[in-house]
Amino acid sequence: MACIVFLITKTQAQYRDLNRPDHDDMPYYFGMTLAYNSSYLTGSKHPKFLADDSIMSAEPGASGGIALGLLGTIKINKYFEFRVNPQLIIGGAKYFTYNVNYPLREEKKILQSTIVSFPFHVKFNSDRINNFRTYILAGAKFDMDLASNSTARNAEDLVKLKTNDFALEAGIGFNFYLPFVTFSPEIKYSYGLSNIHSRDASLKYSNVFDKLQSRMITISIHLED
Repeated sequence: MACIVFLITKTQAQYRDLNRPDHDDMPYYFGMTLAYNSSYLTGSKHPKFLADDSIMSAEPGASGGIALGLLGTIKINKYFEFRVNPQLIIGGAKYFTYNVNYPLREEKKILQSTIVSFPFHVKFNSDRINNFRTYILAGAKFDMDLASNSTARNAEDLVKLKTNDFALEAGIGFNFYLPFVTFSPEIKYSYGLSNIHSRDASLKYSNVFDKLQSRMITISIHLED
């Protein structure tokens, strides 16, 4: 019983001791990001898909990747902040599964991806409770795929994708104030607005699609000073 009372007393004392109590008064601060994402494409079919029976089905798939990034946050007022979070996203290859006739078979086409991403967010923070705070965010991002194949010439078996993409983002996160750093897990959703399909009517695996748009779910860990 004495041990239980001691642990409860120690825990309560820790909650009373605020870590870096002046942190939220800083006009700006920096950090770094480690993230995992699950990305996929949503597509609409071109009328040629219905008119041609050589390809019975064509569906884009989902894949995962990791990201490393920097973080810069500027305070607007007590509750609002503006954040820039440039990242390098590695992996997250895009792939397509086809059911092909003559002869009947399944084929998968894989496109490697390395993305430089530039997200810009506005954060709305809750009041700080001891060493904890939650926040929501919304904004946009601009992506540049360094592995884009849109200029490939001999691409008979490829789906050509454009280099640039633009997306809206929204998410939620949590600040845990530690003695020397703020630990912030976060989850967000990205909704691509651009048609990143560079359609070529002469390519049988590409011409069945009209539009392709990106979607991404990202789980991030931010470490902030």
